[in-house]
Amino acid sequence: MQHDLIAQARTWLAEDPDPETRDELSALVEAGDTQELAARFAGTLQFGTAGLRGELGAGPMRMNRSVVIRAAAGLAAYLKAQGQDGGLVVIGYDARYKSADFARDTAAVMTGAGLRAAVLPRPLPTPVLAYAIRRLGAVAGVEVTASHNPPRDNGYKVYLGDGSQIVPPADGEIAAAIAAVGPLAGVPRPEDGWQTLGDDVLDAYLARTDAVLTAGGPRTARTVYTAMHGVGASVLTAAFARAGFPEPVLVAEQAEPDPAFPTVAFPNPEEPGAMDLAFATARRATPDLIIANDPDADRCAVAVPDPAAEGGWRMLRGDEVGALLAAHLVERGVSGVFAESIVSSSLLGRIAEKAGLGYEETLTGFKWIARVDGLRYGYEEALGYCVDPEGVRDKDGITAALLVAELASVLKERGRTLLDLLDDLALAHGLHATDQLSVRVEDLTVIANAMTRLRERPPAALAGLAVTSAEDLSRGTAALPPTDGLRYRLEGARVIVRPSGTEPKLKCYLEVVVPVADAAGLPAARARGAELLAGIKRDLAAAAGI
Repeated sequence: MQHDLIAQARTWLAEDPDPETRDELSALVEAGDTQELAARFAGTLQFGTAGLRGELGAGPMRMNRSVVIRAAAGLAAYLKAQGQDGGLVVIGYDARYKSADFARDTAAVMTGAGLRAAVLPRPLPTPVLAYAIRRLGAVAGVEVTASHNPPRDNGYKVYLGDGSQIVPPADGEIAAAIAAVGPLAGVPRPEDGWQTLGDDVLDAYLARTDAVLTAGGPRTARTVYTAMHGVGASVLTAAFARAGFPEPVLVAEQAEPDPAFPTVAFPNPEEPGAMDLAFATARRATPDLIIANDPDADRCAVAVPDPAAEGGWRMLRGDEVGALLAAHLVERGVSGVFAESIVSSSLLGRIAEKAGLGYEETLTGFKWIARVDGLRYGYEEALGYCVDPEGVRDKDGITAALLVAELASVLKERGRTLLDLLDDLALAHGLHATDQLSVRVEDLTVIANAMTRLRERPPAALAGLAVTSAEDLSRGTAALPPTDGLRYRLEGARVIVRPSGTEPKLKCYLEVVVPVADAAGLPAARARGAELLAGIKRDLAAAAGI
């Protein structure tokens, strides 16, 4: 085994174009570190509907220039097989380690394959790339980003010409084309020949953000903003200035791009501690709300003043923001279809039904939400919101932030807050309380074993609520294609269990609906909702063996 690993490593070294990863792998070979070599050569990173995502490093199980060159060559071959020879591929990238290198490699491969390539002028938010694809009439787009993953990760997200992320069968066909790529020496990579875009496309994106807001609407909400060490600050502040909102107070320690993400364990606003500096800044600046983007600025988190919360600030759940934005759009009189993924709160469906709007439920991910016919608004509980599908057919943390700020301004003029509107929604539709049981693992067999255990022995009740139906989503449903997941319906509750598509996590999405007769009953309903969610979380963890 050791001899085979060393041979594989030496073969890899012979064609690795990156001196850093060559040195890294050479050191492992010289040290005879078979355990680490085995981890890096246990297979290859799998290309799927999330593209590629993984830890940086040498070898086929890591993100590196060799893996990216193969991915780009496979994508180019796929596009040419689809009759897109000579078409334009737009490439964007964030500020993570190696992102600029991976973007340049992609541009070189596309150019060498007979396609045209255009690279965004600097690290910019993912929604700018999604917008640029449609704006420039591209046949595909690539965004080099690992979104909110840990600092040592990077990723490779692929869009097709409609500006939305790939779905089956395209992902499988691209994966097959990647697998068919031969030695890297046979992949042409010219030194130039591609275009580096100017600021025109960014200016056009910012101009498009006007479509999100109501002309002449109030612009009074004051915000604290954190970019979470990502690429969102310059674009968000420009969008807010253009719209006429007060200049956001930046969380200074997190305002500039930094691939080390030095102030957070995980650069995700949902992770414990990630928002602590934003809360500290808000206690000094006393704004109306806090807005946070993840590092590539396609997600948007919101926190609001709440005297009952520890430290005086409360993070809103993604489902709460999703419902608030839906209610705001309904009040503005929009038409079209509201859509969400199956892991998000059922409250959106009730809002749409009462407003006489269309409603659809999709599999997890904006790659599915973006493809809903007649889409006007889509969201997912993981802080993703599509509020302008004609401009960006994907989640967009910049335009979502603008719409949240407009809603806060409208409510502020009426002497009300986002929390008041959440109370209104609970009175109108019942209290929809959501939570998540999320388990990060080192060993992926833990996830597989938990899914097998739940499939073989599904729970009969959770938190004392009878399970009325158990669906294995891997078999598909009348409305949804197959996916690795389980859905339990309970008396007044719903649970979905699925492996994460982008991180080594098992994720369980919980929702309970508690009727509310009047405003006086809201505290009791919230207490009952919290009690049920805690009980479901406890019983589900036991049933899954986690």
